[in-house]
Amino acid sequence: MTTTRRQFLKSTAAFTAAISFAPQLVAEKLAPKPALEISLAEWSLHKTLFSKQMSNLDFPVAARQKFGISTVEYVNQFFKDKAQDQTYLKELLQRCRDHGVKNHLIMIDGEGDLGAPDQAERTKTIENHYKWIDAAHYLGCASIRVNAFGKGPAQEVQQAAAEGLSRLGEYAQQARLNIIVENHGSYSSNGQWLLGTIKKVGRSNVGILPDFGNFCVRRDTAELYRGKCVEEYDKYKAVKEWMPVAKGVSAKTLAFDAKGNCIETDYDKMFKIIRDSGFKGYVGIEYEGEVLGEEEGIRKTKALLEKVIKRLG
Repeated sequence: MTTTRRQFLKSTAAFTAAISFAPQLVAEKLAPKPALEISLAEWSLHKTLFSKQMSNLDFPVAARQKFGISTVEYVNQFFKDKAQDQTYLKELLQRCRDHGVKNHLIMIDGEGDLGAPDQAERTKTIENHYKWIDAAHYLGCASIRVNAFGKGPAQEVQQAAAEGLSRLGEYAQQARLNIIVENHGSYSSNGQWLLGTIKKVGRSNVGILPDFGNFCVRRDTAELYRGKCVEEYDKYKAVKEWMPVAKGVSAKTLAFDAKGNCIETDYDKMFKIIRDSGFKGYVGIEYEGEVLGEEEGIRKTKALLEKVIKRLG
């Protein structure tokens, strides 16, 4: 076969371009991941989702296209009846793949009390969570977030929660998934109680998801989330205590000052604690404010995280 000069020059140019581009590809693959990466918690858009302006299927695409975030954290409330719907899960996974989005976590609510002192009730709750572990595994998530709720004296609920979490962790281990507990009210907002619970579990795949909010340990009513908070656990103390067993971080924001700093949490102080712990992993944006719209709140939280992470190194 005879090669013309034009063909030779064309193939040589293509080869030269490929060679010049190769180091860039190698560099991208070999570049170390940053210690802290940003993900987006679906709860940041809960008003939009509850009002049906967005569906759970839309969420990962919106995270990528609107906010430039390629890792997402779901909330089961927005696809409550779909945990075992393979057609739905397949479509959700395909949308993520089509848009280069990674599924990291599903936050589970409304499936019962893992810390219920009654064994039959606790067993039912554990089994209610199995389908979400299976769904998370199918979607390629690393963890599910659960609650350690229960009614009764603190020590009794702690013992029950440790047993419930241990059994759930055993099931999740088969799928190489983590079970992570968030400080989400009642006893779980007490730093020592939650840490003690996780230590009682003693499983490497059961840990904590520290949330920068939710540290109320006593209200003027016994009902969960109701009434005025009259006592809070120190959030910085709690996060410092929890980081050795943390498998994620929930960066909650409510309001910002004129410089873009979070008003209710000192992010420099908080992230110094996180950095000094040696934690590596995802920090999930969870905007829950009332003054700014959800999209603006997410963007401000992302900008704040990027600034703080860069500054602390």
